Amino acid sequence: MKTPQNISEFKQKALHWANQFEVCCFFDSNEYKDAYSAYDFIIAADIHAELICSAGNAFDQLKNFYAYHKQWIFGYFSYDLKNEIEDLQSNNPDGLNFPDLYFFVPKYLVAFKDGRAEVLLGKESVLEEIELFQLQKKEESGTIQISQRLSKDQYIHKVEALRSHILRGDIYEVNFCQEFFSENAEIEPVQTFELLNKISPTPFAGYVKVHGKYILSATPERFLCKRGSKLTSQPIKGTAKRSTVQEEDEAIKLQLRSDIKEQAENVMIVDLVRHDLTKSAIKGSVTVDELFGIYSFPQVHQMISTISCEFNPEIHFIDAIKNAFPMGSMTGAPKVKAMKLIEEYEVTKRGIYSGSFGCISPDGDFDFNVVIRSILYNAESKYLSFQVGGAITYQSNAALEYEECLLKASAILKVLGS
Repeated sequence: MKTPQNISEFKQKALHWANQFEVCCFFDSNEYKDAYSAYDFIIAADIHAELICSAGNAFDQLKNFYAYHKQWIFGYFSYDLKNEIEDLQSNNPDGLNFPDLYFFVPKYLVAFKDGRAEVLLGKESVLEEIELFQLQKKEESGTIQISQRLSKDQYIHKVEALRSHILRGDIYEVNFCQEFFSENAEIEPVQTFELLNKISPTPFAGYVKVHGKYILSATPERFLCKRGSKLTSQPIKGTAKRSTVQEEDEAIKLQLRSDIKEQAENVMIVDLVRHDLTKSAIKGSVTVDELFGIYSFPQVHQMISTISCEFNPEIHFIDAIKNAFPMGSMTGAPKVKAMKLIEEYEVTKRGIYSGSFGCISPDGDFDFNVVIRSILYNAESKYLSFQVGGAITYQSNAALEYEECLLKASAILKVLGS
């Protein structure tokens, strides 16, 4: 246990120290007060053991991996694991080529809470190593040329087509996304993440490096966490742009809180999450702890609801993740039909986007986010990608939905100098 004098310097050194290794994870709550988070930030580095899955039985393989090691594990689930859960396919082009699932037992694990650093795995002297780590002079990433897979007209045309599916009664809501990308992109991932985390600090931010593949995330959304016998999910549906004028900003917040369209989007997903949680819950224990909570982040206000249940101990906790995956906020309702339409109308494979990363503790507690507002980068192929989207309902205005996508992309575009 150690109390660093300068916490932000220790955090920065810890990230750069971890980045020396082939594999590392850095998860940062950015000092958002959250009743469910076990730590303020946590750093996992170097591989004691790893699991890489690209086809079939990923959840069962993860169960076996966890059972064998009974230790802290860190990693991610890609959105396309949906194909193992339901009769679905992913045939859209994929420029990133991340594995479908990756988890590792770290050699070093440092957790930080209430001003104190603690070594959970590895030798105690690692804290001193971090303190003494010399930060290299920053290399500036140049401006990255960003392209869009869809033109504004194409996007609007697809949204109108999805609205016609809603009118026909195929679905109530669908989360429709578009890709921004860059080929031959060269970035310094760790510095790019630091800039993103500075411009857009969020409660589930993270830096994930897996053999030259990177997730640089400023996500504000929790997918699912387990604390003891309680499962909690916090879907986001509802977004409003912030104002620099305080009175105006407060008015926007109140307007979002009472916006009937945003509430309708949110409550559809709350119902879907309640349904997903019942599969893992003690009967009758699913509750909505907060409906339409408004939370503020640097670029946007968001409408967030909190749903929880008592976890049924007869169910394996990894099945609880599987039972709720992919998260309803990124699919729509009904879930399976929405995912079929996503595959039909989107033009890029989602991969890790709208999947989840996080960690599982030795006693089976876990915390996983939703991979949105995130830069994905394959250093070997120099392919950089980020996707943005939103909920399409019958009330949706296609042109306004397009503007909301650009708002959600604004922090990343600023970071990349575009």
